[in-house]
Amino acid sequence: MSTIRSTDAAQLGFDPARLARIDEHFGRYVDDGRLAGWQLVVTRRGEVAHASTYGLRDREAGAPVADDTLWRIYSMTKPITSVAAMMLWEEGRFELTDEIGRWLPEFADMRVYSKGSALKPYTVPAIEPIRVWHLLTHTAGLTYGWMQTSVVDGLYRAAGYDLYPPPEVDLAEASRVFGTLPLLFQPGTAWGYSVATDVLGRLIEVVSGQSLDTFLTDRVLRPLGMDDTCWYVDGTDTARLAALYAADPATGRAVRHDAIGDLAYEKPTLLSGGGGLISSAADYHRFTQALLRGGELDGVRLLAPRTVRFMTRNHLPGGQDLGTLSTGGFAETSLDGIGFGLGFAVVDDPIPSRLPSSAGEYYWGGVASTAFWIDPVEEITALFFTQLVPSSAWPIRPQLRQLVYSALLD
Repeated sequence: MSTIRSTDAAQLGFDPARLARIDEHFGRYVDDGRLAGWQLVVTRRGEVAHASTYGLRDREAGAPVADDTLWRIYSMTKPITSVAAMMLWEEGRFELTDEIGRWLPEFADMRVYSKGSALKPYTVPAIEPIRVWHLLTHTAGLTYGWMQTSVVDGLYRAAGYDLYPPPEVDLAEASRVFGTLPLLFQPGTAWGYSVATDVLGRLIEVVSGQSLDTFLTDRVLRPLGMDDTCWYVDGTDTARLAALYAADPATGRAVRHDAIGDLAYEKPTLLSGGGGLISSAADYHRFTQALLRGGELDGVRLLAPRTVRFMTRNHLPGGQDLGTLSTGGFAETSLDGIGFGLGFAVVDDPIPSRLPSSAGEYYWGGVASTAFWIDPVEEITALFFTQLVPSSAWPIRPQLRQLVYSALLD
């Protein structure tokens, strides 16, 4: 476990009194019951400008949020998996334009949904194979069963893949099943949030010859000192894990959700590169600092600076934004003016999103309302941790940007 210590915010260009507004604002979320508790870290130029906690990690037990609290980061696993894949790319193990069917034969001859119902879908052949860059950009045509926005989503649910996979299914079997289901759209023609990063995790396994957990531990987590980041929690660490809550649709209050939350105490059969990790603020802080520094931290280099810059450009077809290409059904980002890189949403133009971000900022979040962003222009990183599903319950992410950038004075 590492500790995050703050520097003088004024020396970093922030107004400390304005940074205090963040705590006051999100403190009200706890005081009125919308959140149980939260943790926040804001940095600039590699120094911590503001770090704070508020409320309870376990409301029913009366346990406060502490510096070492563990959080289910869900889809904030995706950037870690994407970085791991690009480490293999840097070694020449594959090209971004390679067909994934070369390693995962279940994806060799895909079909695409055209019309009809879930009981009788009509499909056509894919005119473009799924390539590695399609997985990294969510343009493969895969989907998630839990989004419930299309017939193809229904086919995923019918196969047993809703919010969680069927019991005893491992990553290899899940990938095989995904390869039997029709695509939502022709690869490379739209953007659909999906199991693509799980399939990318399976690709890492086949290419590297290691299980995903071993590869991530050996190549990313342990080298960066992310010793708290794990797939499940046991032993004495169980007391550090925050409880999971859901927003009551009638009252808006956070209600304990152990049916899903308790899964974090079980060793998973399926290693989800798209949403399986648990982490701490200190650990994810180290990950974001490595990215901000061009792929290196404390003498450990994961990626070359040019690779990080390449990953955090908009890779959507024709330079279009998510407002144009998204199939909908998710809440981890706004759409207009937002592109997507190799594992991250990317701000192309902050004006359409009505947020004071910098062009070139990249970020993502998790379904339990966790979030991070990295602004290479201002050299800012921001991380917010809580445990409330769904992430669309409250406008935490845009409000956090408003408050952080309003405190920046230079």
